[in-house]
Amino acid sequence: MEPAVATEAIVEARGITRDYPSGGGVVHALRGIDLNIKPGEFVALRGRSGSGKTTLLNILIGLDSPTSGSISILGKDLLQMSETERARLRRESIGMMFQNAHLFPSLTALENVEIPLRLSRLPSAQRNKQAIEALEKVGLGKRAKHRGMELSGGEQQRVALARALVHLPRFIVADEPTGNLDSLTGRDITFLLRDIAHQSNIGLLIATHDPLVFNTADRLVLIQDGLLTEGTLKNRDDTGWHK
Repeated sequence: MEPAVATEAIVEARGITRDYPSGGGVVHALRGIDLNIKPGEFVALRGRSGSGKTTLLNILIGLDSPTSGSISILGKDLLQMSETERARLRRESIGMMFQNAHLFPSLTALENVEIPLRLSRLPSAQRNKQAIEALEKVGLGKRAKHRGMELSGGEQQRVALARALVHLPRFIVADEPTGNLDSLTGRDITFLLRDIAHQSNIGLLIATHDPLVFNTADRLVLIQDGLLTEGTLKNRDDTGWHK
């Protein structure tokens, strides 16, 4: 399925740098990053440990601040926001997934998905309705009453995806969401993320080492030594990159 046609970027980062003091010197974690993500676009980000990948993800969702540069999310200047405003933006417009599903094992799938809505203080009936709809979207409507400990690894990650979707975000950031899954389950989660992004016009950024994700994405970017390089969708080698 082709991504939705977009006219305005959901995320627009320009000239992002991030420096850290280290001993008597400075570590240049990011060295002038430019990145746009459009509605309905699935972008895969590949980078080794220490490449600046996690630093970039944290900056793009307002958990860290760059040393220099500019970031716009949904037309809002992220760097002009207070910490409270950034937290509200994440709560209302950004979904997040990680390698570990981070479910509460004693809570049901439905209760786990409801957590972001509780933080937003939505009424109980509205929370329940949106959580059920999110679980149905990821194919787990019939598992809503099962506790986290009773779900398989793939089901847990689907619950994590439902939790990321429950507040109807415009942008989803996923850090190695298939890292703990077998290849077939990882394939299902990757295709599900792609299809939801395309169908719901959500910008999707996945940081990953999984070649399947590289080959499923609409666009590939490689981060190395704090710099971004665009990949290509044609004539890629078995790692997912064209040289």
